[in-house]
Amino acid sequence: MPSQGLYQNKWENKMTQKNLYIKSYGCQMNVYDSERMADILKPLGYIISPTLENADLVILNTCHIREKADEKVYSDLGRIQPHKDKKMVLAVAGCVAQAEGAEIMRRAPYVDLVFGPQTYHRLPEMIARAQRSQDKTPGAGRGILDVEFPIESKFDFLPQERGNLGTSAFLTIQEGCDKFCTFCVVPYTRGAEFSRPVQEIIVEARNLVDKGVKEITLLGQNVNAYHGLLGDEECGLGGLMSHLSALKGLERLRYMTSHPRDMDESLMIAHRDMPQVMPFLHLPVQSGSNRVLEAMNRKHTREHYLSLIEKLRTFRSDIALSSDFIVGFPEETDQDFEDTLDLVRQVGFTQAYTFKYSPRLGTPGALMENQIPEDIKTDRLLRLQELLNHQQQDFNESYVGKVLPVLFDRMGKTEDQYLGKTPYFQSVHVTSDVSLLGKCVDIFIEKAFANSLAGSVVVQ
Repeated sequence: MPSQGLYQNKWENKMTQKNLYIKSYGCQMNVYDSERMADILKPLGYIISPTLENADLVILNTCHIREKADEKVYSDLGRIQPHKDKKMVLAVAGCVAQAEGAEIMRRAPYVDLVFGPQTYHRLPEMIARAQRSQDKTPGAGRGILDVEFPIESKFDFLPQERGNLGTSAFLTIQEGCDKFCTFCVVPYTRGAEFSRPVQEIIVEARNLVDKGVKEITLLGQNVNAYHGLLGDEECGLGGLMSHLSALKGLERLRYMTSHPRDMDESLMIAHRDMPQVMPFLHLPVQSGSNRVLEAMNRKHTREHYLSLIEKLRTFRSDIALSSDFIVGFPEETDQDFEDTLDLVRQVGFTQAYTFKYSPRLGTPGALMENQIPEDIKTDRLLRLQELLNHQQQDFNESYVGKVLPVLFDRMGKTEDQYLGKTPYFQSVHVTSDVSLLGKCVDIFIEKAFANSLAGSVVVQ
């Protein structure tokens, strides 16, 4: 594996402080990728800036999942353009860049770099090429495009040291997807499934814990499809978490996003037997209708999903469940939607992400007939959200008057307000005249809201 200082010697003579502004869109994996871009660029003298003003390098790390994601990127590029001078290098990264690289260059010719999520380890080289450009046209971009799927793994080129760490951190262990759901662009933007070696993950996790991280969330497009190597033996996600649980100082482990087809008993055992593995699972179902699930190519049925939940609760009865739902998929009938509502009532979710179906260029779903009218999709989305919101409110209210351990990882709106998470992934805000940052503290829950809890420190 290349050393931590892969680029450092090459650039050390050119190091002067430069401002780096990164905006991350969408999923947690983009947040992780943005953090690693900053780590790669640190030896070149780049420091994170919270604003665009005086930025030497601006990176928009994009996501293609949300509706009209590409238009949001172009809108942001339009706002940035007036700030761009010959000094600023403007880059578009991530999944929109991967899917629409040439189109970005055409519509926003002032963009200098466009690169996908698998090539950001080449950033120093791309920036050097941009800075060598002799284009003298005001506002023109350098036109550097890198959206290949390289043979080498980007993880082999990332520095071991990570900066800007708090109490909680993300750690990508798996990327890509082989499922090819008909609504999804991930196989085309992130590529085939790839699992990092176990030892490599342990080393990164140990470095995080040594720097004060107490909670690690393992990330992957299909994180529970993880099958990394430990020597010559293949290791699944349950086995990996067993190794990570042995790290002294690591108090909490989470993982997302999972696929029902890859939910096996070893993960259920991990939730039961490993105190570091939190009683929370994000397991997207997308629809409660078998007909729609088949059209989506989800490779699971509602019966399979419900049986998984029933079995999981025999291992960990208090587990909190979250999911993703898409309403208005092509040919979804009123009965199909009612089947989704019925599944929600049977499971009882504590959180959920809900979306109206929107076609993604290049996916089979975009070519399907009988697309659902927008007003029907909106009505179904509102009805689904109302039911899910009631479930979340009821779940939160069930903890009023109880004591929960809360890991505090950030400040609130005032200097004496602290925010943290329960084991069940509920947000909690507490007012305290003693700092709670980085601490796991027993909190008496006094109030419940739609998306959070409020409480006070239990006095010993």
